[in-house]
Amino acid sequence: MISTADFKTGLTILYEDNLYQIIEFQHVKPGKGQAFVTSKLKNLRTGATIDLTFRAGEKMEQANIEKVKMQFLYEMADSYHFMNMNTYEQIEIPLSQIEFEAKFLYETLEVDIMYYNNVEILGIILPDKVSLKVTQTEPGVKGDTRTSAMKDAIVETGLLVKVPLFIQQDENIIVSTADGSYVSRDNK
Repeated sequence: MISTADFKTGLTILYEDNLYQIIEFQHVKPGKGQAFVTSKLKNLRTGATIDLTFRAGEKMEQANIEKVKMQFLYEMADSYHFMNMNTYEQIEIPLSQIEFEAKFLYETLEVDIMYYNNVEILGIILPDKVSLKVTQTEPGVKGDTRTSAMKDAIVETGLLVKVPLFIQQDENIIVSTADGSYVSRDNK
């Protein structure tokens, strides 16, 4: 059991039979009355974000969340298949559970799979940035280098990314997995 005094960003708790990850929190001590803790929590099962207020010192159970490094293998019929690189065990995750993350998955990408009590799969954690190949884009306009104009590009996973005009088809680019935005060229 932990109390609100133990709150940290990223900590996972079990509260009212739901798994929450603490996104942010603040201890408040008003001039009059009892202290309390305001918090923003993310439900790890549904992805919904809620605001909750706890009494100072309130106790709750810490959730046992484990992260296992796995490699993405392939997609088949709205399910995604991953393999544990140590045990070679394979798991299947439905698209509905990882809809946002699926836009960044390509074969051999290593991700962390989140488990609750070593049984329930909660989702995946992507690397901060991934390198993706541009499969389709319009040629840039020659000489237009003074403006920060952007054009559409479709990458190998089907994701649409706004890129600078100098990016060409078949080039690799670095994309942020937080919001799907262009970061830089991949000069590998």
